[in-house]
Parts: sequence; structure tokens; C-alpha cells
Amino acid sequence: MKQTQIPKLFDQYRGLRREIYILFFGKMVTSLGSMIWPVMTMILSQKLGLSAAEISYYFVGSSLIMLPANIIGGRLTDRVNKKWLIVFCDSISIISFFISAALPLGTGTVLLFIFAGIFQSIESPAYEALFADLSTTKDRERAYSLDYLGGNLGLVLSPTIAGLLFQNYLWLSFLISGISIGLSTVLIAVLIKDVTPVEDNSEEAEYQESKDGASVFAILRQNPMLILYLLCGTLYASAYGQYTFIMPLDMAAVHGDAGAVLFGTVSSLNCITVVLFTPIITKVFAKMRDTGKMLMGRMLVFAGYMVFILLIGFVPGYYLAMLIFTWGEIFDVLSSGPYVSTRIPASHRGRINGLMSVAYTAVTGCIDLSVGQLYDRAGSGWAWTLILGVTVASAAVTVLLKSLDKKAYPKLYKYSK
Repeated sequence: MKQTQIPKLFDQYRGLRREIYILFFGKMVTSLGSMIWPVMTMILSQKLGLSAAEISYYFVGSSLIMLPANIIGGRLTDRVNKKWLIVFCDSISIISFFISAALPLGTGTVLLFIFAGIFQSIESPAYEALFADLSTTKDRERAYSLDYLGGNLGLVLSPTIAGLLFQNYLWLSFLISGISIGLSTVLIAVLIKDVTPVEDNSEEAEYQESKDGASVFAILRQNPMLILYLLCGTLYASAYGQYTFIMPLDMAAVHGDAGAVLFGTVSSLNCITVVLFTPIITKVFAKMRDTGKMLMGRMLVFAGYMVFILLIGFVPGYYLAMLIFTWGEIFDVLSSGPYVSTRIPASHRGRINGLMSVAYTAVTGCIDLSVGQLYDRAGSGWAWTLILGVTVASAAVTVLLKSLDKKAYPKLYKYSK
């Protein structure tokens, strides 16, 4: 790509509200210290000696604990100041990470990490709602694209560093995570002054008009496409999340201790690919509808998994698989946030995002348990068969969603993109 074209890619992010850019930098700084989740499977298997099934119990158990947090976070998001909710939850997480760094690695450290994750789950709907509140309908995709880009700019090096620290200096990963979240929290607390939602008077924003007296379930009954979206989204989330579960297990089985470093570098490629390709895909596919991007994403994730399976043991194949997989991830992220936020009332963004997180967690937990059991009892091949089946099912439901969405929300299709 010519050097003169690169600035043009980033020109598409001009004109957003000041607070969006602060949240972007905050997400980037936080992600610089996200060193625990990329190696969590390795910690549980190699440091604590758990089997694949036992690891799946850990993931499901921690997910179940997060369920009330998502619901509480969604309700709080719609009722309190979103900025201070984020600051409060981050403060609890920071303290937990610092204590984890000071303790010997063991069950207590893992429990503290889960405790920090509870508050990260509580604040998650607030982050999602803020990006929607602070952007108009026509700017929504650019805002979510910038949010996603910021998170992955910070993640470029952290998985590789985590892999390098894994053997002897894992405690330092906890410490760096706490410091990074602390810097992000200060940035948001000091620099974000106004979280008043933007006024969007466009015709296509009609579906976002507040309905303060309605319940969440009333909103879902009025918008059946959201239920269909929830179905295909939960299936996709269940399949997508397996790359941090079964991929590192396979790498450890084939490469031994080198598996942690390999998976760390593969995870870093994921972030590098996001940084390089998110602006390009946002720009080139700006006219593609969000449902089209959604379907494209799920097909590419399936293709990435297939490459990994076919080339297992061939190290360059891991990087090719991750490249294709990440293209799919980018398409899905660019479509999912804008899809939901343009079709629900602004008054219910927090609660519906929280409800969707609960659904994702519940379905993902069931798939994790099944994959863990299959991996231990029947081997990697059967576990991958289940994952690929779920991915195909997600794509099939997305095809149905794509065909019905235009009839349900005609004003979003009235103007060409």
C-alpha cells in the first residue's frame, strides 16, 4: 500500500466525539496489560496440572459466576453514570491484580483473577453503551471500529510477552495488568467530562427511540430479529472462543513447553492483523450491510479453523490459520455492535447488552464442557468436529437473519450505503 494511502485510511475516524478518542486510548492502555487470559489455559494445564475436562469446568464455573455480573452491569448501565461505573469497577480489578502478583501462584490467585473478572463483566455493558451513546447511527460502525482497533493495538505485544514470562515470571504479568488498567482508569476519570448521548434525528434512528416504561422482554417481543441475532451470535461466540481453549492444548500436546511461546506469538499475530486490517476492511467494505459482514466473518472463522486442523504440527500453518481466522473476527466485530445498537431503544442498551452476555456465557459454557469431555475421551479430532459444526450452524442462522432483516427494519435499508 502506498504511503499516501495510509493516512486516508485513518481519515475515516475523523469527526467523532472527543470522548470516543479518550475511550480508544483507554482501551489501548488497558489491553497493553492483558497478559493473563491468553495463557490461562496454559496456567491451568501446565502450572496447576488440570486436564482438558477440568479446565472446561473452570471456564464454565467462572462463566456462571459472571452471569449475575452481566445482568447487574446491564441494569446499572441504564441507571447510573456510565463513566463512574467503569472507574469503580476498574479500581476493584486493579487491587485484585496487585494482590495476585504478590501471592504464590495457586488456587487463590485464580480465584482473585475471577473476582477481578466479575467487575470487568459488570462494566462491559457500560463500555458498549457509551460507544453507542456517543455516536450517531451513521458513525456507529466507525466508532466500534476505533474501539476494536484500540484494544488490539494494546494487545499486539502482550500475548508474546506473557508467553515469555510464563515459565519463571508469571507474577509480573499480573502486576503489568494492574498497572495498565490503573493508567486507563485515570485517563477516563480525568479526561472524560461529558457522557451525554448525542442527538440523532435521522429517520434511520427511529428504532433507537427511548422506551423507558418497557421491559427488556417487551422490547425483544417487538423485535424478533434480535432473538434470531442472539441465536446466531451465541453459536458464533461459542465457536470463536475455542481458539483460546483447544488451540493451546493442541500446541502443548505437539510442541511441549514451546507451546506457550508459540501460542503467545500466534495470539500476537491476531492483534497485529487486527491493527493492520481493521482500517482497511472498514474502508473497503463500508457499503456492505452489517448482516453481510456478519456472514462473511463466520465463514472466515470456519476457514481459519480448517487450516489449523489440516496443518497441525506445521508451525507456519498456525500463523496462516490465525490470519484467516482474524479476518473473520474483524468482519464480525464491525457488524455485531452496530447491528444491535441501531435496532434497540437507547434506554435499553445496557440491559440488552447484559442479557446478550448472559446468553453467550451460558451457551459457551455448554460447548466448553462438551469440548473438554470430547478432547479427553475421544481426542482432538472429535472436539474439533463439534466446534466446526457449531460454526456452520451459526453461519446458517446468519443466512436466515440476513434474508429477514430488511423486512423487519426497512428504514435502515432505505438509503444506500
